[in-house]
Amino acid sequence: MTAPTHQLPADRTPDPAAPVPAQRNHDHGPADRADQRPPATDPERWPDIVTRPRASRARTAVAERIVRRALAKLPLRARLAGVEDIGVGGPLMDIRDPDAFFGRIGASGLIGFGESYMAGEWDAPDLVAVLTVLAGNAAELVPAPLQRLRSLWALRKPAAQLNTPEGSRENISHHYDLSNDLFALFLDETLSYSSAVFRGFPAEQSLLPAAQHRKIDRLLDAAGVGESTRLLEIGTGWGELAIRAAARGARVTTVTLSAEQRELARTRIREAGFADRVEVRLCDYRQVTGDYDAIVSVEMIEAVGEEFWPVYFTTLDRLLAPGGRVALQAITMPDDRLRASRSTYTWIHKYIFPGGLLPSTEAIERVTTEHSRLRTAQRIGYGAHYAETLRLWRERFTERSAEVDALGFDAVFRRMWTFYLAYSEAGFRSGYLDVQQLLLTREPTQQETP
Repeated sequence: MTAPTHQLPADRTPDPAAPVPAQRNHDHGPADRADQRPPATDPERWPDIVTRPRASRARTAVAERIVRRALAKLPLRARLAGVEDIGVGGPLMDIRDPDAFFGRIGASGLIGFGESYMAGEWDAPDLVAVLTVLAGNAAELVPAPLQRLRSLWALRKPAAQLNTPEGSRENISHHYDLSNDLFALFLDETLSYSSAVFRGFPAEQSLLPAAQHRKIDRLLDAAGVGESTRLLEIGTGWGELAIRAAARGARVTTVTLSAEQRELARTRIREAGFADRVEVRLCDYRQVTGDYDAIVSVEMIEAVGEEFWPVYFTTLDRLLAPGGRVALQAITMPDDRLRASRSTYTWIHKYIFPGGLLPSTEAIERVTTEHSRLRTAQRIGYGAHYAETLRLWRERFTERSAEVDALGFDAVFRRMWTFYLAYSEAGFRSGYLDVQQLLLTREPTQQETP
């Protein structure tokens, strides 16, 4: 999975955070003063949680005016310091430290909004409901004149996060090499970290493994994977798709940039009895050679980066054998929001997925048409299914917080991860985001035409 990048106001670029040793004081409340670090916070690991970035009084005042104006029109109830309510009514957003909250947004926009939650300066009894309201109104939260001046006030992605072969390895490692044990705590037994496809709603934890297999099987069916199929998987995950493809009789080459994932995927594939049918390579998709009857990639395009979308699709074109098929699962965003925010640096980039960008279906069409012979033959959306998948992950993560602590992740990390899962779920619940399964086929050359 690559997280959504829907946005509120402008953002900022300090160093990405990393997991820190577990602390015993797990107070989630705000500090006594806005510039004092919350309890149990390591200043070396969480520098911008310990001390919020400073903004001028003028910038903070402008941010407060914009945020207050936006909140006043929304179907929620923002309570400031327990004494003032803003909004037309709805889920409660409890802004415990308004000075710190507005100051962070003034300094760093959406990054400050997320960091304020990490610091415990605001909270919500139903975090997903609050974030769903915000996501559903994302395009209107910032006044139109400021939207048009985005290039002047929005911070741009750092060059260090560019998805070159070297940069991609570091970006992927930042997220996927956190800890296999951490992911195992909230994922189901298939260790599938992408949207499932359910038979009906509401979804239940016990049904998640079958729903993940249903998702995988639909992709394999679309790609025509069966006995003796030469299958390339771009983005191994923890090996479940490769295992199911091998069980069909396919010969699988699967590539990943995560050393942690590769190690566990190899173990799972071996234990399933398919070590002779599956090769797991630690390499970039651009380094793959050969011809494949089918190519499958699940929620990996989000980590490619817009600059490299042409390279990604020309690589698929190059690797696909005549008559072959490509099945992709991709998180998508509206094309107008992609165009408006494509260069902006966000909280997701800083803390969760460096270098990520969600495509739109229109962008995929533009790139494939201009740079390859690949064409979309089929497209099916499952956005509501991702919302349910994320809910199940979030609930399980919350239930197992003591085990997260035991792995060495502190209270700030837990708030960060909770915000990430809720923020992602809200994107799908609001309809701002979708997840698509796409079937791509290749136009034949004159030599290939009968």
